[in-house]
Amino acid sequence: MTQVERPPRSDAGRGAGLAARVSLGRRFTPLSTEFLMIASAALLLTIFGIVMVLSATSATAVASGQNPMGGALRQGVFALLGIPLMFLLSRMPMKFLKRMAWPALFGAIALQLLVFTPLGIEDGGNRNWINIAGFTLQPSEFLKLSLAVWIGYVLMRKHTMLGTWHQVFIPVVPVGALAIGTVLAGKDLGTAMVMVLVLLGCLFFSGVKLRLFILPVILGVISVIALAITSPDRMRRITATCSDMSAYTGDCYQSIHGIWGMASGGIFGVGLGNSQEKYGWLPAAGNDFIFAIVGEELGLIGCIVVLALFTIFTVGAFHVIRKTDDPFIRVAAGGITVWITGQAVLNIGVVIGVFPVMGVPLPFMSQGGTALLAVLIACGVLLSFARTLPGAEEKAAARSAAVARGAGRTAGRGRVAR
Repeated sequence: MTQVERPPRSDAGRGAGLAARVSLGRRFTPLSTEFLMIASAALLLTIFGIVMVLSATSATAVASGQNPMGGALRQGVFALLGIPLMFLLSRMPMKFLKRMAWPALFGAIALQLLVFTPLGIEDGGNRNWINIAGFTLQPSEFLKLSLAVWIGYVLMRKHTMLGTWHQVFIPVVPVGALAIGTVLAGKDLGTAMVMVLVLLGCLFFSGVKLRLFILPVILGVISVIALAITSPDRMRRITATCSDMSAYTGDCYQSIHGIWGMASGGIFGVGLGNSQEKYGWLPAAGNDFIFAIVGEELGLIGCIVVLALFTIFTVGAFHVIRKTDDPFIRVAAGGITVWITGQAVLNIGVVIGVFPVMGVPLPFMSQGGTALLAVLIACGVLLSFARTLPGAEEKAAARSAAVARGAGRTAGRGRVAR
């Protein structure tokens, strides 16, 4: 049988194949360190949160005759929906995000107004949820994100006119007050405070003059104080003294059990799944007080891991804010970062007794599909911002060149061996 010799592969063909591989690598390689920091922290916190939701809710679910995996499965479904959306949004161009600023804001406000219809649900004195086709949603979570993106777009358009107060305040303050007012109408002061932080964060990172920034801060503080004073229930919880057992059966019950859970964990914790507080002692163990379960089961080490992940996320987000040349990215990323990081600080402060109980969930980790979905979508917006940073393309090209050199050395060794 005559053996047909295969013609040797030309250098040009080899180079074309290598160029295709390099091009493909550049297309799917993360463009910046900030991208990796934000994405990895978000994914790890989400996975950690699902594990802790399973641990915190399984005991009460069994006691009530429900599926012990039910809470974690629902959280996992929203994670499976939110994570692909996060990476999909990370590929969206800035033109798309800017074009969606107005529709997203008014769509979120319209969704929030549904809480005042028969679809609305009231829980714990707050009317901030809706029930659609058997699914419970919290529209205010999407309102936080849309408000940050909208303010970023408006202040970008007025970037050269931010030296005068009326260009800064109109329409940002009136429209922002409208959005926050729809939440306050449902008596959800905790969420409204976070939205005030979003508005102030956007104004701060827009670079407005300090004298123009102080006035909204003063107005925001006065508004929060007024809302607290005019509500006897809020004032009772704010002024409650939880350093002793005098109010154990009243307003301090949840706070005291949260601190007991943190204290009993010690350095290494009692072990995953071995919490005692989750057996009906600590209210909202899987929601607002999930950090107490982390402290009890995983101890100081587990708490430090959670804080480290939030720190990585915050550092990555602030690097995006610092390095970008686009005022839209700077303002919107600032609002999103202040929202997620500020809400985490408020939640952890409530658990350790620094702040009064205000019903603010821990981002990524607290049980609640809408909150998890909204925060993952917000991370997708941040990742899209991270892809536009100056020098990101050069870093990707350098990584691709390194891959190409490695492939060339491997091919050269193969030719020498033959």
